[in-house]
Amino acid sequence: LVERARAMAPGLAERSAEIEAARRVPAELSDALGAEGFYRMLVPAALGGGEVHPRVFAAALEELARGDAAAAWVVMTGSTTGLLLAYLEEGAARTILDARAEAALAGVFAPTGRAVPEAGGYRVSGRWAYGSGCETAAWRAGGCLVFEGERPRTLPGGGVEIRTCFFPAEDVRVEDTWEVSGLRGTGSHDLVVEDVFVPAERSCCVLADAPRHDGALYRFPLFGLLSTGVAAVGLGIARAALDAVMEMARTKRSRGGKRTMAEGELVQVTLARAEGRLRAARALVHETLDAVWETAAAGAALGDEERARIRLAATHAAETAAGVVDRVYTLAGGAAIWSRSPLQRHLRDVHVMTQHVMVGEPTLKPVGRILLGLETDSSQL
Repeated sequence: LVERARAMAPGLAERSAEIEAARRVPAELSDALGAEGFYRMLVPAALGGGEVHPRVFAAALEELARGDAAAAWVVMTGSTTGLLLAYLEEGAARTILDARAEAALAGVFAPTGRAVPEAGGYRVSGRWAYGSGCETAAWRAGGCLVFEGERPRTLPGGGVEIRTCFFPAEDVRVEDTWEVSGLRGTGSHDLVVEDVFVPAERSCCVLADAPRHDGALYRFPLFGLLSTGVAAVGLGIARAALDAVMEMARTKRSRGGKRTMAEGELVQVTLARAEGRLRAARALVHETLDAVWETAAAGAALGDEERARIRLAATHAAETAAGVVDRVYTLAGGAAIWSRSPLQRHLRDVHVMTQHVMVGEPTLKPVGRILLGLETDSSQL
């Protein structure tokens, strides 16, 4: 998968301007990504999916993002939505997977829908923002609060019941809302469902239900995998930006100057420092995923410390990626501001990535509490 992603990246880069202008990944390109198996990276092998090591998931996303961040983001959200199929009954999961083998999946975990129990399932209405890749998705998912009367239903262990429901595309209205500064090509429009019946087997509660598949991948925390995917896209953006400025430095000369940009000491120091920081952040992500995988593969449950390590690595990588892009964008000077330069798109894209709740600064609060040995609610890690 990583090799396939690397091979596709140059073609994605050639179409980046087209993807951004259209505010979506074109259908035939989305299908090409699906045909290579990217949307099913986290689907159980028993269902025909990749069930990959999380490091493979991260590395593939990084390679795709070096070509085009929006395409990588749509793969990231589609593949993490595919992970939820591990919680469904096999028949329901296969119905979703068999709809169209190469089709994207789109899903939003945020519980902005309302599900009311009725015989055999739930009556659902809701509106979900950030439906990345929704226009090419054959199935779409949305998080719902389950209501009994006027109050949300609570789980036996406390907390409200959040149930993710899967809808065929024809049951969902896409409202064009995605007018944003970066990651424009993700087509992350609003999804609207009105009074749709969802059979119980096409829903799951990941905070309370156990996965129906026993591989090491399904012992990883869902939010940890999602944060890893977000950060991996950021690392790919930063790699692309750094490579672009490295190439520019080898040939660019100031007006009337004889020396190339690369011969400047400040350029040399800045690029060396950026290279070191980016490689270090990436290495922390991969080392953490390897270590936690070893624990999960041994059959052990992951504790708060493992969960905290994943989130720390992801948030650190996201912050570092943005810092690297900022620095090399500034270093490039006026050449970076033109719409024809990929650097202005990298700058906008990476700063939309940092706004994702999975890698925002607040994620470090529970991590810090765990590192300090304080009692911590780790349910969102």
